[in-house]
Amino acid sequence: MDHLTGIRIFTRVVELGSFSKAADDLTVSQSTATKQIGWLEQHLGARLLNRNTRGVSLTEAGGLYYERCKVILKEVDDAGALVGHRSEGLSGTLRVSTSVAFGRRIISPILIDFMREHPQLKIDVTCEDAYVDLVSRGIDIALRMGRLADSSLGGRYIGSNPWVMVASPSYLAEQGTPQIPEDLNDHDCIVYSSVQGDAVWQLRSREGKNHVIIANGRLRSNNLSTVLSAVHLSQGIAILPLYVASASLKDRRVVSILDDYILPQQELHAVFPSPKLVPEKVSAFIRFLLPRFEGEWWDAARSQSPPH
Repeated sequence: MDHLTGIRIFTRVVELGSFSKAADDLTVSQSTATKQIGWLEQHLGARLLNRNTRGVSLTEAGGLYYERCKVILKEVDDAGALVGHRSEGLSGTLRVSTSVAFGRRIISPILIDFMREHPQLKIDVTCEDAYVDLVSRGIDIALRMGRLADSSLGGRYIGSNPWVMVASPSYLAEQGTPQIPEDLNDHDCIVYSSVQGDAVWQLRSREGKNHVIIANGRLRSNNLSTVLSAVHLSQGIAILPLYVASASLKDRRVVSILDDYILPQQELHAVFPSPKLVPEKVSAFIRFLLPRFEGEWWDAARSQSPPH
C-alpha cells in the first residue's frame, strides 16, 4: 500500500465524515478507501476511526494523527504546486469558502468561468456567513469582507464592497423621504444583523461630519435577501451591499436615499491558510478574481446574478 495515499484518504474521510464521500472526492472506489485505512491502522498498530451506522468519528489516536497528517499533506501539495506541472494545467480540488449572499450572487458565476478555463480542476464551494477555520476545514481560499485581523493566514486585498441606503418608492410616498440622517429616527429601519455594530448606522457628510444613528425597527435578519425582500414590500429603510441592491435600483423597485452622505465601505480580501508556499491553484484563482473586482463590479455582476 502507498503510505501517502493512505494518509490522503484518511484525511478526506475525517473532513467529509464518510468513506463514500471521500472515495468519490478522490476518485477511488469505496473498497479501496476502506482497505487503505485498514492498512494504515494495521501499519500504525492503532485504531484511527470509529465506524458506526451514523458515520465515522476519530479515536483519540486518530485525532492526534489527523493533525499531523494535515500538515504533511499541505507541505506535499504546496511543494508540488511550487515546482510546477503548471504547463499541464490546474488539477485537484479548489476548496472555496464565502458568505451566502456573496457566494450565490457573485462568486458562483465567477467559479463557473474559472472551471471552464481549467477543465481538470474540481471546485468545492462552501457558503456560510460564519467565519470558518480554514485549516481544520481544509479550505484553500476564503472570500471575506471587512478588515483582516492579524493572524498567521495569508491574505490579498481584492477590492471594496460599497453599501447603499434604500427604500421602496411606495414606502417613501407614505412615510416621507429622510433629508438628514437624524430623520431616520422617525422611520422603520430594517437591520442586517450579521455585521459588526449592526443596528448602529454611521454616515459621514461631504464636509466630514460623522452621524451615528441607532436604527429602530421591527425587523432584523442575518439574511440579505430577506432584508431586500422586506424593502421591496415597503417595510422600511435598509442599508445593503450595492451588489445586493443593484438590480432593484436599476428597475426602480427601490431607490437610494441620503445620497449626500457617505456610508462605510468594506474591504474584500482573499484569505488562505498560509502566506508561504501558496498553491498555484490559489494564486491562479486570485489572479482570476482581481480584474473582476475593478471599477463598478457590482453592475457587471448584476446580469449574472440569480433572481432574488
